[in-house]
Amino acid sequence: MEDRTNPGLYLERLDDSADRAAHRATELLDHDGVVGVTWWANVNCDRDDLPRVLDEFDYLVVAEVDATFAPPTGDGLHFVRTGRPGQGTLSAKPTIGLSLVLISPEDEARTQELRDWADFVHIRHIAEASVPGYTMITPYVNAVPGAHPRFMHFYEMDCDDPERAFKMMTPMVTARFGGRQHESWKQWAFGPSLRIMYVNSFRRIGEAIK
Repeated sequence: MEDRTNPGLYLERLDDSADRAAHRATELLDHDGVVGVTWWANVNCDRDDLPRVLDEFDYLVVAEVDATFAPPTGDGLHFVRTGRPGQGTLSAKPTIGLSLVLISPEDEARTQELRDWADFVHIRHIAEASVPGYTMITPYVNAVPGAHPRFMHFYEMDCDDPERAFKMMTPMVTARFGGRQHESWKQWAFGPSLRIMYVNSFRRIGEAIK
């Protein structure tokens, strides 16, 4: 899997077909500032176990970008790395699964509080639970100040069933707290002013590198 040190990621959401996702990835690879592109299939479309704000989509194109990148015109999402490190485990296995988490604050005055909770409480306990299939979790912030979704958490997986791995995560973390009745579990699960914009699992179907 990857230790993501590149300055940013640019995401495009598609509903057409796997062929269209591959074609769009090839187009993006020629864009200035793009160093590599992967494309992914949604493995749990229209999930109903978590709230969401963004519309569902079938395919995800992810471009790794450098500091010179300027997004093309459209509704893509450009996120940049923060000074905070990714958490998890590096391995020799490739990233073939993904859990994409996009969040924003309900109250703008609590933006930093939400970010601190996500990076230092929520992600930390997930990484420490050593969920099978999970590798690195990398935090990003929207490249456009004040834009939504404000934060992205990029959960990489080295397993071919990312949805199964995702569903194992909460029970494993909960067990570490001794159950949902404990206040420490509630602090992990419910962030300050948390607004979940989107969560879903994806399987990698293609990759292209310059």
